[in-house]
Amino acid sequence: MIPKDPSRVVESATDVRQAERGPSVLALLMASTGLAILILGVIWFVWFR
Repeated sequence: MIPKDPSRVVESATDVRQAERGPSVLALLMASTGLAILILGVIWFVWFR
């Protein structure tokens, strides 16, 4: 049982691990994927043309 402390928020380890990553992770994933596609496209046009 988690002790109740009125002066601070007390959460279990399971609750703490469920933090939301937020939109910054999605933006980073999209930017890195787009950059990888762009680089591969440039390499393909330079190498095969």
